[in-house]
Amino acid sequence: MQADWKTQPKQALLLTYQCFGVVYGDLSTSPLYVYKSTFSGRLFKYQTEDAIFGAFSLIFWTLTLIPLLKYVVIVLSANDNGEGGTFALYTLLCRHSKFSLLPNQQAADEELPSYYNKGHRNVAPSSFRRFLEKHKKSRTSLLIIVLFGACMVIGDGVLTPAISVLSSVSGVQLQANNLSDGLMVFIACVVLVGLFALQHRGTQKVAFLFAPIVILWLFSIAAIGIYNTVKWNPKIWHALSPYYIYKFFRVTGTDGWFSLGGILLCITGTEAMFADLGHFTTSSVRVGFSCVIYPCLLLQYMGQAAFISKNFSAIPVSFYASIPRPLFWPIFVLATLAAIVASQSIISATFSIIKQCQALGCFPRVKIVHTSRQIYGRIYIPEINWILMVLTLAVTVGFRDTNIIGNAYGIACMTVMFVTTWLMVLVIIFVWQKNLLFALGFFIFFGFIELIYTAFAYVKISQGGWVPLVLSVIFLVVMYVWHYGTRRKYLFDLQNKVSMKWILTLGPSLGIVRVPGIGLIYTELVTGVPSIFSHFVTNLPAFHQVLVFVCVKSVPVPYVSADERYLIGRIGPKSYRMYRCIVRYGYKDVWKDEDDFENHLMMSIAEFIELEAEDSDTSEGSGDGRMAVVRSSERFGTRLVMLECSENGINSEATTSTIRTSKSATLQNLQSLYEQESPQSSRRRCVRFDIPQGEYVDPQVKEELLELVEARNAGIAYIMGHSYIKARRSSSFLKKFAINVLYSFLRKNCRRPAVALNIPHISLIEVGMIYHV
Repeated sequence: MQADWKTQPKQALLLTYQCFGVVYGDLSTSPLYVYKSTFSGRLFKYQTEDAIFGAFSLIFWTLTLIPLLKYVVIVLSANDNGEGGTFALYTLLCRHSKFSLLPNQQAADEELPSYYNKGHRNVAPSSFRRFLEKHKKSRTSLLIIVLFGACMVIGDGVLTPAISVLSSVSGVQLQANNLSDGLMVFIACVVLVGLFALQHRGTQKVAFLFAPIVILWLFSIAAIGIYNTVKWNPKIWHALSPYYIYKFFRVTGTDGWFSLGGILLCITGTEAMFADLGHFTTSSVRVGFSCVIYPCLLLQYMGQAAFISKNFSAIPVSFYASIPRPLFWPIFVLATLAAIVASQSIISATFSIIKQCQALGCFPRVKIVHTSRQIYGRIYIPEINWILMVLTLAVTVGFRDTNIIGNAYGIACMTVMFVTTWLMVLVIIFVWQKNLLFALGFFIFFGFIELIYTAFAYVKISQGGWVPLVLSVIFLVVMYVWHYGTRRKYLFDLQNKVSMKWILTLGPSLGIVRVPGIGLIYTELVTGVPSIFSHFVTNLPAFHQVLVFVCVKSVPVPYVSADERYLIGRIGPKSYRMYRCIVRYGYKDVWKDEDDFENHLMMSIAEFIELEAEDSDTSEGSGDGRMAVVRSSERFGTRLVMLECSENGINSEATTSTIRTSKSATLQNLQSLYEQESPQSSRRRCVRFDIPQGEYVDPQVKEELLELVEARNAGIAYIMGHSYIKARRSSSFLKKFAINVLYSFLRKNCRRPAVALNIPHISLIEVGMIYHV
């Protein structure tokens, strides 16, 4: 599916069109406030033609070097199978080097087609790579840098709607002087509430609605730019020469350097263009920016500079003042709508970042709604949407000034870009396997430019710049504490695994009664038996005749195909009827409904039993048995027959050996009542399994399959540990606070694992257990 919609020409053109409705909104509305912010401080007293020409020259070269050269030409090529953003770069690094802190990776993961980039060569690791992989502090520092960059993108998601909408609606004061600032803020808040309320419709519908608005907006401001250039100062095109940058700093001196905090606002939204890549394709984003966005913005900035050079007093309202009077109201309406689109682009990027963080164990479980069945990556997160709305309204009402919000906005923007530059250096070395000098040249050239902008952006921390820093620190603490707690819990399970010797001493019955049915024991371990299993055996009087240890894990790739999703293995001797199933999802994948999971699991185990009997070469060794990737094939599904249930029982047309259910009449009545009261449960397919008639070469295989079918028809129970994480008494105060307070609070207020995994409540068994980490 992923390849289909990327390769079809019509779909590619459609995605390019939709890009304007989601990706470029922030970039396209920057002319509303760039010149105003640039000349709002010390630079306001330099009302000369050289200062205006120099400011435009800075804007031109900044737009050319950062969004066009760095991002469109270079950074977009570092996408992770179509996914962009700081976390996409991090997952690339984790796959090509051992930078991950969570030790749940397997050799079978490296066999996934999308795990390594095309043309990847196995080369001896450099001393620099060995240093990063060896020292845990270096890997932790890398993770914190990535999380900080991701948090700054979330900060962008708060600031972009505030500055874009407030800048657009404030233009009406130019025509109606009697309107107060308070009324403008109220109108902006109403628009913002409407914008966030629209998010549940999905980016596909939003893109179709907003794309014509942005396209019309871009061509309109480009035409106005041409008009102002011809009418006011045709010599402005001379400022395309970098010589005017030299003249600008020679005239303005130190004040000119401090004005860079306003100049950098012309590239805000560039990182969103990369982060939103998962919603579209690399080619569609490149074509849209190079052919439309870049030339239209340059024409507008050029025309606005030409107007200011002859009308210095209009600098605070330069955009709206430069519009011909007959066109003012149509452009004002377009500006307001375009500001809404600008907000949409960064909101979509925030959703993508949160989804990646959660999939890789760096964010608490939240509800993720996939809004498109055709294209992966288009999502909506209700909790994050409303948190962003509240924070955006607080910033809008609290500051009421686009200059102050712009100071905060610039810090968030440049911090993310600088983090991306650092990560790109590592990607060039470890993923692209390029020469160290090439990576060093990339960092020196782009890092030097961004470092200058970043330095003068941080000068304005006291003037509103503290907002993204505070928000980022809060989200960083949430992300790192969640990742730390998850990692400590996993390491506890890893260090306290149940020994196979103990299981073997219990015998095939495990020392308890084995009753008909399948028990799915959920664990985060990919090898071994978790310690909570011994807790189950001790506390439960009976266990199911077939036990499957299920591990649902995220692999650091965007998506895993259905053929590669299931890893099946056996635990202990065959007579124990204990299996392991590892279900692998990419961080862009849609987690399937539990009904399909049950059916696929049954088919996969049946296929594994046959493969094991044939001693297939697709198996790999592990500590507790052999694991095999069970792929869909012509043979898949012939081991068992899946029958649709009718109201009276099994499909009567099936010529198979019927196996009766072991459920009591009382239990069947309770389940029927639950399905009637639960709408979600009533939509589940009624399926039974049976074995087709025929001779089996190995009678043990037929016996095991018969037992598997009998257990499945008797029913499936989901068994999970309801864990409580506590820090050891000997732990430091900081660790106790992180685990006992922060991590415990996050676990209590996020989605429960059973809900996130779509486990039916009536079939769920939970056993409490305390972890002392």
